[in-house]
Amino acid sequence: MQFLFALRSKGVTDSRVLHAMEKIDRAAFVRGLFAERAYEDMPLPIPCGQTISQPSVVGLMTQALDVQPRHKVLEIGTGSGYQAAILSQLARRVYSIDRFKRLVTEAQSVFDALGIANITAMTADGSYGLAEQAPFDRILLTAAAEDPPSPLLAQLRVGGIMVLPVGQSDTVQSLIRVTRLEKGFDYEELRPVRFVPLIEGLGQD
Repeated sequence: MQFLFALRSKGVTDSRVLHAMEKIDRAAFVRGLFAERAYEDMPLPIPCGQTISQPSVVGLMTQALDVQPRHKVLEIGTGSGYQAAILSQLARRVYSIDRFKRLVTEAQSVFDALGIANITAMTADGSYGLAEQAPFDRILLTAAAEDPPSPLLAQLRVGGIMVLPVGQSDTVQSLIRVTRLEKGFDYEELRPVRFVPLIEGLGQD
């Protein structure tokens, strides 16, 4: 209850998002030393030099994405798998890509343990998206790019939404929502955030 109260106080008000975050136990995705801090609203380290985002940011990004039950969603940056698991409760299908094989393997084992069957997790360079499954209704990036990557914009269906952090550095990043229109894109700035950078190529585990 405290967990949901903290989310609401940070602006996560969408009942479907709150219900999904109530159902998916963040502790399942946090191992080792930090397991006891799973319910605190803070980012925590995970392997490969990555982090699991703080729950309020996960909630706000998910809320901004406005995922509907028939949607096909692409997530760039599987990380711990926590964000993908939340999305899996809201969408028909989630494709999640990470450049670290170890993270994908570990996330998949948690999905299996939780009985989540509508996530396809794979190791690939996320900056190119997943052309063979495009177009997507929704795209979410959990790593900061200098600009929205053009392959991802191209893989967004008309009327589709992409939410991502953009920024040149670790210090100044902004969460933006991009909506694909019949002609061009609409950009909306949401809030300041801090994410790891989007890096091309595969990672060395």
